[in-house]
Amino acid sequence: MIQLQSILTSMAEQGLLFAFLGLGVLITFRFFRFPDLTAEGSYPLGGAVAASLLVVGVDPFAATAAAVAAGAGAGVATALIHTKLKINNIIAGIIVMTALYTVNLRVMGRANVSLLTAPSIYEDIVRWLNALGFGLRDGAMTTIAITAVLLVLVSIALAAFLRTDLGLAVRATGENETMIRSLGVDTDRTKMIGLAISNGAIALSGALVAQNHGFADIGMGIGILVTGAAAVLIGEAIFGDRSIARWIVAAIVGVLIYRLLVALALRVGMQPVDLKFVTAALLLAALAVPRLRVRLVGR
Repeated sequence: MIQLQSILTSMAEQGLLFAFLGLGVLITFRFFRFPDLTAEGSYPLGGAVAASLLVVGVDPFAATAAAVAAGAGAGVATALIHTKLKINNIIAGIIVMTALYTVNLRVMGRANVSLLTAPSIYEDIVRWLNALGFGLRDGAMTTIAITAVLLVLVSIALAAFLRTDLGLAVRATGENETMIRSLGVDTDRTKMIGLAISNGAIALSGALVAQNHGFADIGMGIGILVTGAAAVLIGEAIFGDRSIARWIVAAIVGVLIYRLLVALALRVGMQPVDLKFVTAALLLAALAVPRLRVRLVGR
């Protein structure tokens, strides 16, 4: 019973931290219909920027905001390469992802930055709440509660944006770019906005994970796009994709399920080096199961 509780707590804590990644991947993977490889650079960029600022005494909220802005900038860079230079969107993402490896090393000054003695956004929030009489303690449950509130706020803001005229234009750009351009919409602008929001959310995930884990590492973004895509597909297989709310909930729940499956894989004896294989298997299953179900139902 204690072991199950430990697994569920770990799943919730890590899943909520990675849920921002799921929201970011959702925008490009579903709305723009392409896997934006910038994510593999913007995720560690968020951790690198936040960590580098925290160790020199910058306020955790300002450091996290700077990480989000840096991630958004990476997304804009990909959009500019794609729209202005007319380079394939996947290749544009690869170019920026490759460049960000060096950028991240320059930002951190080395391959790994420790945050064990640096303040974090979680510590500040706990201190403020305790000053109001809440009596919270640092720990997994406190992290889960704080991250859940932040996630709800970001999800509400994203859903509200996607229902605006500009948000509708961003969604329509991915669905039918030719049609939306014929209506006078600047699709270059909508792509920049969409990729900026996507990579800003992904960088936010990287910044929060770095603060939670106590370090930022140059290799923390390897394979992160596959993780986000697997989570989105798992969620959609359960909830479908009929509305904005379903999309957002599916992305979040998909990440939680993914983290639960990873935790279970480790508990049954698999080694950490096997996790990439597990991720690939989960992604294959998320892609194959809906298609097999349609075939069976069709018959």
